[in-house]
Amino acid sequence: MRICTIPGDGVGQEVIPAAVRVLDALQIGLEFLHADAGFEHFQKTGDAIPETTLETVRACDATLFGATASPLTRVEGYRSPILALRQALDLYANLRPIQSLPGAFSRLNLDMLIVRENTEDLYVGRERVENDDAAIAERVITRRASERIARIAFESAGCRRKRVTIVHKANVLKMTDGLFRETCFQVAREFSNVRADEMLVDAMAMRLVTNPQDYDVIVTTNLFGDILSDEASALIGGLGVAPSGNIGVTNAVFEPVHGSAPDIAGKGIANPIGAILSAAMLLDYLKQSEAATRVRRAVQRVLEFGTLTRDLVSDLGHAGVTTEEMTRAILQQL
Repeated sequence: MRICTIPGDGVGQEVIPAAVRVLDALQIGLEFLHADAGFEHFQKTGDAIPETTLETVRACDATLFGATASPLTRVEGYRSPILALRQALDLYANLRPIQSLPGAFSRLNLDMLIVRENTEDLYVGRERVENDDAAIAERVITRRASERIARIAFESAGCRRKRVTIVHKANVLKMTDGLFRETCFQVAREFSNVRADEMLVDAMAMRLVTNPQDYDVIVTTNLFGDILSDEASALIGGLGVAPSGNIGVTNAVFEPVHGSAPDIAGKGIANPIGAILSAAMLLDYLKQSEAATRVRRAVQRVLEFGTLTRDLVSDLGHAGVTTEEMTRAILQQL
């Protein structure tokens, strides 16, 4: 099996090599192919994600992606490589599991899956300047995209606790979120063994803080899913430990939820757990469930022993372990 690795920018260049070492240590016959993408690559070449990278991704069985820098102002010719990958390969489902980890940094008894539509909404990139005082962004919601993301959510819930919460803002966005809501409930009728309910996104944001253990599968649109899943990651230790997968019909790209973290990039202190748990999701996708379980157990054991990177340490007098030390500890448990 061939795995494409795209470290990208910032700490992606530190955590993806760590995840590759863990995958390689499993000795299950994985071959790794490196590919380039990111803002740094754009600055060097004028191309954020070259066609050769897309070709490598298509030729591999799965891809492990690090992070990309996101300039806060418009840069002519630049488009986020991960957004480009999602759209070019039609990676329509973004899966973000939120599961409790051992340690005081994590809330107990959490096991939810946020299923986020991944190809449309405000992320289609249709923005324009109307005049000096106004800029307009178009939000796209289609029945096709809503139906297939709902189906992923209900199929996933059928293998879990059999409950899907449809999150929207149809009371205000009556046409776009109204279409999403209607389509999700239409799909729900095909899954009589799964309970379907709904919640407005602002109420869901509150419930994630107050009663997160009450939820099983949450399905929502692209922007709402992006925000809610980042919020939910704080319940288990933050972005440094949160994995995700971008799933399509024929391709899949797995990535830690965090960004390029320029404030700590190059210091050797980034948390590799998000990338390593993303690698475990990659193994599940490749139907290597035993290997995926080994990786997750190794992470659990290391955290049980109190080995923590800086982002997980509550004691300000404790600097936390380095990226390398955390990686070695996980490899030792494997």
